[in-house]
Amino acid sequence: MTGTAHTSKPTTFVWSTPATRALIALLLVLLIGCIFNANGAFFKLGTHRDALRQASVFGILACGLTLVIISGGIDLAVGSILALVAVIFSLMIIHWEWTAWVAIPLALLCGLVCGAISGSLTAWFQIQPFIATLAMMVFARGLAKTVSGGTKVSTAVKNPDGTYRYVDVPGVFNFIDSRVLDGHISVVTVVFLLCALVAGIMLSRHAWGRHLYAIGGNEEAARLSGVSVRLSKVVAYAFSGFLAAVAGICQAAQEQQGDPETGGGYELNAIAIVVIGGTTLAGGRGGISLTLLGTLTIGYLEKILSINAVPEASRLMLTGAIIVVAVLAQKRRKIG
Repeated sequence: MTGTAHTSKPTTFVWSTPATRALIALLLVLLIGCIFNANGAFFKLGTHRDALRQASVFGILACGLTLVIISGGIDLAVGSILALVAVIFSLMIIHWEWTAWVAIPLALLCGLVCGAISGSLTAWFQIQPFIATLAMMVFARGLAKTVSGGTKVSTAVKNPDGTYRYVDVPGVFNFIDSRVLDGHISVVTVVFLLCALVAGIMLSRHAWGRHLYAIGGNEEAARLSGVSVRLSKVVAYAFSGFLAAVAGICQAAQEQQGDPETGGGYELNAIAIVVIGGTTLAGGRGGISLTLLGTLTIGYLEKILSINAVPEASRLMLTGAIIVVAVLAQKRRKIG
């Protein structure tokens, strides 16, 4: 009996490590890409560069979500906040011709305020995170459509007489949508990595990050230990909204317009990234490094499905299935 216990323990240890499971998932996805390579397209450098670029916006959202989920919450509003900020930022930059030094801080402030409102509803008014952020999701989407007049905010600017004039694409859009390091990496990817670095430092090096782990592990115990639970939660949601605004600015630059319909379902991909990385939805465990692995996994999976012309409907179903499998894996580890 003792021998059996000793032989099974190493296997249990390997599979119970979130980083190991996330890495194995990434390797499996890469293996799938090697097999279904779309006539060698998967082996081209441009494919990997584009995969990282496309995953970066999701990754930025996932970094904010990671902090919220570690605290035991959830944020369903990130996709709608992204759309709202994309519209407002495009209006300021394209239609109103404001300088980027003014437009960017105001756009970021918009996302931060939306997140803070969600956090306040959850922390101070004791509304369940699912309901509070669902309400913000609907409100922000409606506000985006109201501000934009229900149309895309593009370089076609409407004159008072009803005619249109076309303006140049703003320089800040071209910069954010450009590539650096001899064209090998997108600026959006650099922004994502910077967001991940800041979120990681806040989570691992700052007292607030330790408070989030404590709240997610046992909120009542954290409160009795002197942790400012309400303030910590509000800051977590505000930071998530802030990063959603960063993603909205990047999205507007990549699309060269502010679309009130953009970002639909992005929260699903962001949650999938966090969960498949190994951050538990129950709260108290996880990290940004795991989210980075999850971003690569979902990013490459999306790219592999894209180059093999898999319909979007099938991709959505697969994403949903991935979330279920990842959560079941977490529950199995808990039981074990």
